[in-house]
Amino acid sequence: MKYFFYIMITILIFSGCASNHPPLPTENSVNIKKYMGKWYEIARYEHFFEKNCKNVTATYSLKDDNTLKVTNRCQKIDTNKKTSATGVAYATNDSNSKLKVSFFRPFYGDYWIIDLDKDYKYAVVGTPSREYLWILSRTSTLPKNTIDNILVKIKKLGFSTEKLIWTIQE
Repeated sequence: MKYFFYIMITILIFSGCASNHPPLPTENSVNIKKYMGKWYEIARYEHFFEKNCKNVTATYSLKDDNTLKVTNRCQKIDTNKKTSATGVAYATNDSNSKLKVSFFRPFYGDYWIIDLDKDYKYAVVGTPSREYLWILSRTSTLPKNTIDNILVKIKKLGFSTEKLIWTIQE
């Protein structure tokens, strides 16, 4: 188990260092207060920390020190067991579109808001390495035309749409 931890940390550190992709553009401005609240996961790239999850949500709240509290919840598909993880995040640029998030301090990962509805009804979050991607919504579903538009945009940004796991929301 000890070696697994060191291997995972090494992978996370170096996956952010090497990139064969062009720079990833982010939103010009994110009103962090409007971003707060509950988001439903519509789709994601599969990773061990969300393996076999359904009914996935992320809830953001502003802390007194202007960092964000992040609470991710999921229900396991096979057992219906509910799990949650709480982390912290902070903006790394003035537009609030590039954040660092940690669930395993002191290690932080990128959380870049690359598409955001003008009314904050949906958001697309990714990483410059194109290893992580989430489509989030204020509701448990999105209209097909909205999803189609998001898929066109993320493909242009170098993300594979074939890797998306569509989240079951009951």
